[in-house]
Amino acid sequence: MFISKIMDYQNLSDEQFKRRFGVYKQTYRKMVESVKSVEADSNSPSKRGPKPKLSIEEQVLVTLEYWREYRTYFHIGTSWELSESTICRIVNKTEKMLLQSGNFRLKGKKALLNQAEIPVITVMDVTETPIERPQKKQKDFFSGKRGYHTLKSQLVADQNTEEIICVFCGKGRGHDFSLFKKSRVRFHPLTTSIEDSGYQGIAAYHSNSYTPKKKSKIEN
Repeated sequence: MFISKIMDYQNLSDEQFKRRFGVYKQTYRKMVESVKSVEADSNSPSKRGPKPKLSIEEQVLVTLEYWREYRTYFHIGTSWELSESTICRIVNKTEKMLLQSGNFRLKGKKALLNQAEIPVITVMDVTETPIERPQKKQKDFFSGKRGYHTLKSQLVADQNTEEIICVFCGKGRGHDFSLFKKSRVRFHPLTTSIEDSGYQGIAAYHSNSYTPKKKSKIEN
């Protein structure tokens, strides 16, 4: 079943694969190669113990499913006919190996203030990912804008290189500007930052920032 599942996914177009897993096929293949490279290390813990039930290609797909859909380990486990504890181990191990490879580690917010490589122009925005209704504190995750429960992710990217510099996550109910304040992201004075109207008030933290002007009720 798993072989046919892999083949079915590989038959998707690049855009369809991106919609399904959140990354393009090229990125997926790079992730698989990175995990294989770490596993090839003779000191890798994965060399010990029983043979994994899923191939590395499948383990990366499982991890992408978790990131993309934010389903519970139990629900993903039913799709792959594995226990939720096994899915949990797969996701944690894959995440760890991707970080160890060094190919998928973000620079982090400190890079925004690094004198050696100050970004000229940065773009900051928030995206929302639908999640299953939480068992507790549902109101904290309910997005009035979307009409369902979400997780918010604030991304800061270098406009010139299109490279994501740092990410900060929060609950769906929070305002974009509140998420910015919690993230404690700060820009170098020489960096121009561009944000949408959800960041009204950011000028108090970074004077060299640009947000669209909100229309007044009279203009509307």
